[in-house]
Amino acid sequence: MDNLSKINIDEYKPLRDIVFENLREAILSGNLTPGQRLMEVQLAETLGVSRTPVREAIRKLELEGLVVMIPRKGAYVADMSIKDIVEVLEIRASLEGLAAYLATERMTNDDIKNLEKISKQIKKNSSVDEFLKKDVEFHEYIFKATNNKRLHQLINSLWEQVYRFRVSYISDEESIDNIINEHKLILKAIKNRDSYLAEKYAKEHIEKAEQFMINKTMVNNR
Repeated sequence: MDNLSKINIDEYKPLRDIVFENLREAILSGNLTPGQRLMEVQLAETLGVSRTPVREAIRKLELEGLVVMIPRKGAYVADMSIKDIVEVLEIRASLEGLAAYLATERMTNDDIKNLEKISKQIKKNSSVDEFLKKDVEFHEYIFKATNNKRLHQLINSLWEQVYRFRVSYISDEESIDNIINEHKLILKAIKNRDSYLAEKYAKEHIEKAEQFMINKTMVNNR
């Protein structure tokens, strides 16, 4: 728990939400590592809060798949297997294909210009954090353009579950080239108002990430 510190209280947010956001960020950033036990008393002391909001936050994290509860042992940071990640990416591929299809139908010309600006800001020589930030911004713009809040929420929930994998994927030099080129194909299809092609490229974009993970696991297991 050394990477955690006392939280700043926001008078406009319930304490349980602040604790949840802090723990969630700690898990996604890797400060709380897969398999690490989450002890309520220790977390409460570290964050400077009572055990109740910590308990509520852990329950919410369990619902998001970021924490697992083991009977008679307690709460642990979830450690996703290759099978778990592939399952998430399979679902993501379909949902992101749908998002690209709907966005192509619903984007204004100004929306497309803005998406093009974001695409041009994704540079190969960026830091991993900056590249990831712009990659998220590119996809987020497409999700919002669907005007479908439920679809947007579903995709974001899945993204969060494989956040650590995405960092690994973007850290690979060959993957960076692929991502940039795949974004260009998606953007071109959207600019041409070709919904079916945008859907195809968006699905392939995720499927290539899935194949990367499978290949990486096979190499590590040799």
